[in-house]
Amino acid sequence: MDWDSVAAGDVVEALREVEWSTSPRSLAEFFSRFAFPRSFSKWMSRLKCNLYYYRTNYFILLIFVLGLALITRPLAIIGAALTALSLAFLNDSFAATFNEKAIRTIRQFSPHLAAKMRPPHMPVIRGRSASRKTVYVCGQPRLVFVLLGLTASFVLWFASCGLLWVLYALATALLLIMLHASLRTPNLKARLNTFREEFRAVWRNYSEL
Repeated sequence: MDWDSVAAGDVVEALREVEWSTSPRSLAEFFSRFAFPRSFSKWMSRLKCNLYYYRTNYFILLIFVLGLALITRPLAIIGAALTALSLAFLNDSFAATFNEKAIRTIRQFSPHLAAKMRPPHMPVIRGRSASRKTVYVCGQPRLVFVLLGLTASFVLWFASCGLLWVLYALATALLLIMLHASLRTPNLKARLNTFREEFRAVWRNYSEL
């Protein structure tokens, strides 16, 4: 796969739509074969490739560093959980799964309320380009949950006086991720197999429609 032709926006879009439930790469693979990129284009290609390939490892690293910082700020732990949950709604797979399980649980107690939480019907007009589908959670656009969660978490961050400390830890974790993604030499054979399997999974989902 030619990562030079992949834009940064495409990588961000892929990270939003891809499944995050995959197992992290092994530590032996994660901490092996480091080298400086030979050019700026090689560095950009390696950076995008590693951010996608090691996404689960980087997420665990981010949570670990933030967890160490939050030990001294107990109230900020709740704020961190709300922030993580709010940002998780930006992932299509997580939002759809959360919506399905929430409505299924509510239907057991109030079928009428669960029926009201269905997303509005969007008519398809022939001859017009289809815009990006809006993801709904419990009958509301997911951005509503993202904004509410981030607002509540910001209040908790401010009340615990740990916002600057956590921002420092976040910057440290992001720096570690950028250094690893920049210096880790790609394992092209293993990654080609990974991309092939993910493409097959996406193709199966589309073929079932």
